[in-house]
Amino acid sequence: MLKKNAVAIIPARGGSKRIKRKNIKDFHGLPLIAYSIKVALESNLFEKVVVTTDDEEIAKTAKEYGAEVPFLRPKELSDDFTGTGDVVKHAIDYLKEHGETFDYVCTIYATAPLLQAKYLIEGLEALKNSDAINAFSATSMPFPIQRTFKVDKNGRCEMFWPEKYFKRSQDLQEAYQDAGQFYWSKVDKKPSDIMFGKESIPIILPRHLVQDIDTLEDWERAEYMYEAVKKSVQR
Repeated sequence: MLKKNAVAIIPARGGSKRIKRKNIKDFHGLPLIAYSIKVALESNLFEKVVVTTDDEEIAKTAKEYGAEVPFLRPKELSDDFTGTGDVVKHAIDYLKEHGETFDYVCTIYATAPLLQAKYLIEGLEALKNSDAINAFSATSMPFPIQRTFKVDKNGRCEMFWPEKYFKRSQDLQEAYQDAGQFYWSKVDKKPSDIMFGKESIPIILPRHLVQDIDTLEDWERAEYMYEAVKKSVQR
């Protein structure tokens, strides 16, 4: 069996609900998924960049931008309830059955046009030089989570941590969140904890490079952010 080092897996389901055909919708002149493929290839980290999809049009687009699509994902792994972990495991198992094994797998979301290769590289290096099992993209919260509140059944405010109300912002501990861009893992290590746990290394990205794309408002904001980043690089 041929032993290789790292593989990128890009999940891209065809049935996006809130933004129709999101993964191949035009984003600043390219299909959205093309950005993830291009950055993965430019990083020179991967033996293969594989797109796992149930959609023939997405598969065709992925191939046009340099990814491999060795199979169409089965229907039972293409519904609204299937987790990304099951999809990536299916892809890894498929490759293994066809004689290809890897030390590291990097799950890259198809909706990450702000992703930069240097953070993929940083993630792999961090993983190689530690006993951690995962390394993933994260970013700092824009405000202290200790000051957050919920709205009760009467429409009134109720703080999660009312005892923190009078604390100065600089005295509150900084919090971080998943950036939703990439997730490195050691293929042969089975985690005993969740991704956001003790076996994972967060790779901290600046907030101006992080934007979920779940709604049309998200999409417009991501376009503004991408344009701003592009202009700053060109200066």
